[in-house]
Amino acid sequence: MAYRVGIDIGGTFTDFAMLKGDAVVLYKNLSTPEDRSLGVMSGLARLAEMEGRALPDFLGDCEAIVHGTTVADNTLIEMNGAVTGLITTEGFRDEMEYRRGFKEDIWDVRLAPPPQIVPRRRRLTVPERVLADGTIHAPLEDDAIREACRRLAKQDVESVAVSLLFSFLNPVHERRIGAVVREELPNAQISLSHEVLPRGPEYDRTSTTVVNAYVAPKVTAYLERLVTRLREGGYSNQLMVMQASGGVSTVDYIEGAPVRVLASGPAGGVVASAYAGRAKGVKDLLCVDMGGTSYDMSLVIDGEAPAEAGWNMHHRYLVGVPMVKVETLGAGGGSICQIVNGALQVGPASAGSSPGPICYGRGGTRPTVTDALLMLGILSADAGFAGGDFRLSRDGVAEAFAELGRPFGRSAEEAAFDCWRIVNASMTNGVRRTTAGKGIDPAGLTMLAYGGNGPAFAGVQAEELGIMRVLVPKASPAFSALGTLVADPTVDEERSFIASAEALDPARLKGLWRELGDKAAGVLEGAGFARDRIEARYQLNMRYPGQNFALTFDLAQGALGDLDFADDGLGAKAIALFNARHQEEYGHIREGELPETTGVRLVARVHTSSPAMTGGFTSPAQTIEPAGERLANLGQGATSTPVYRGGDLLPGAMVTGPAIIAESFTTIVVYPRWRCVVDDAGDYDLRRVDGEVT
Repeated sequence: MAYRVGIDIGGTFTDFAMLKGDAVVLYKNLSTPEDRSLGVMSGLARLAEMEGRALPDFLGDCEAIVHGTTVADNTLIEMNGAVTGLITTEGFRDEMEYRRGFKEDIWDVRLAPPPQIVPRRRRLTVPERVLADGTIHAPLEDDAIREACRRLAKQDVESVAVSLLFSFLNPVHERRIGAVVREELPNAQISLSHEVLPRGPEYDRTSTTVVNAYVAPKVTAYLERLVTRLREGGYSNQLMVMQASGGVSTVDYIEGAPVRVLASGPAGGVVASAYAGRAKGVKDLLCVDMGGTSYDMSLVIDGEAPAEAGWNMHHRYLVGVPMVKVETLGAGGGSICQIVNGALQVGPASAGSSPGPICYGRGGTRPTVTDALLMLGILSADAGFAGGDFRLSRDGVAEAFAELGRPFGRSAEEAAFDCWRIVNASMTNGVRRTTAGKGIDPAGLTMLAYGGNGPAFAGVQAEELGIMRVLVPKASPAFSALGTLVADPTVDEERSFIASAEALDPARLKGLWRELGDKAAGVLEGAGFARDRIEARYQLNMRYPGQNFALTFDLAQGALGDLDFADDGLGAKAIALFNARHQEEYGHIREGELPETTGVRLVARVHTSSPAMTGGFTSPAQTIEPAGERLANLGQGATSTPVYRGGDLLPGAMVTGPAIIAESFTTIVVYPRWRCVVDDAGDYDLRRVDGEVT
């Protein structure tokens, strides 16, 4: 038996989705923050045990292990990355601090800038200058580089970012600095901007390169440690890693620019959502993922979750590599309920997996959202939790909420309900901000809810947003892990190319696309994929004169190396496609203005087999008797509520709210005025009873 395993590490749980033929097997274990590779290996050992196999035999039969990691995100959140230095062009020392004058909240006069990744004493300059056409105006001197290295060495710098003016057009000076730094600081990691983000603008490139340098040592050390443990365990194939762009690639490719894995975990869930939506004939989705520490929101429009390269702000730092758009709130099962400035607040602080919520019985003392769900009866201490590996405990939970509610004259149950309302309101308002920013009415979307906690809250949020339908995949508790198996091996590269659209040189563009194609082929062929299996999307970045940001669109797609489309009519075709894209994004075009290109981009991918997923209904709807009842508050006071076991619900099973469906790794709440039917894939399709149900 051959296996494929997808892994996604969250703040509380590490999720596994194992493909065994057409069957998908899910598993969760607690994350191990001290060394996350330990949690991965213990989970793989448990999967092997479930298959009745020794770990070496099981890993030997794994065709692929695909991994989404939060190491880069956690490094930025916790600000515990490498001691980083920056070498840049003389006169551009403070570009990181200018941030283009950007401030997340322009009305908050007290908002401090983000903590410095590279303080000013470690931002050093060298005399040199490359002009905007790539010619060298002022030469670079080795003595200046060596002096900068000596100053960085005295500050125990572990990682060096190098970002020079216009190096993406002529990288000769950056390469020389890299060579000298390797001589002077042999133990330091080096990030060269023309390799990390070979395009302008200058701040985007510098910020991305500095973030890359800051997270690189931890990401590469973690991946190398995991690869070693997998090899020792018996795994002989390449470890593939999820990227923020929605594709997967090799460890070697990721280690060239580790910043690519930033926000890669949430991207896996969005890729899986788009795949599931297409299978069920639903192309416009609001994807919501509530796990242990965060609540992630994203949009799938017309069946696609495109990755955008540009003004991507993550943890208050700009990261210009391609990323699937995901907005994140600090709202999850482990979010701590506390009083801040006299008001009840839920999140963003999280109890994580250690010590975790009080009800985990691992030493937690501060009430969390999961504790509130236990108080409200949505979760139970009488059944197994997270696949049955342990049970929740009521010890200390009521006391913690009684203490929380005391200043407001609220009982423990009322305080828990208040926390439930607050976290719901926070997530609903987050969705409103996300959709409003795109000019989209959420009422016209179908919600797809996943994550261990997403299905427990989806119905009440959908009702607030006017959404009439919610899909909950059977695999929703480990949906981001499943997404790593759905994602295709992908290489996404771009190069700067500034020219008027009416003066595009097809020969020059062909040369750039060939260069990008050769790089992509090298990576994918190194992973064992034949060149003739590689498909390519040839793209341009364009904008109107005076605009700060460019839009990316497809010019053509087909076999890698097929550039017949790049002919003399390329300019006119590009203008028409850009105008259409601008109309779609912003609702208007600038009549009479000619756009300009800012760069070329190539997305190369190999399509691989994905988990089977079907949609629609053929089984007649049938009412099922509940397995039992329990007292639960679903927003209308504590009442006796039917409880169903997910394993008992076959295709066609219908549950009318209020009701609770207990799955192995999640809980689906069917709120009043909602009805749930299990479709032919075993997934849950919830619809408003007072709306149009077809």
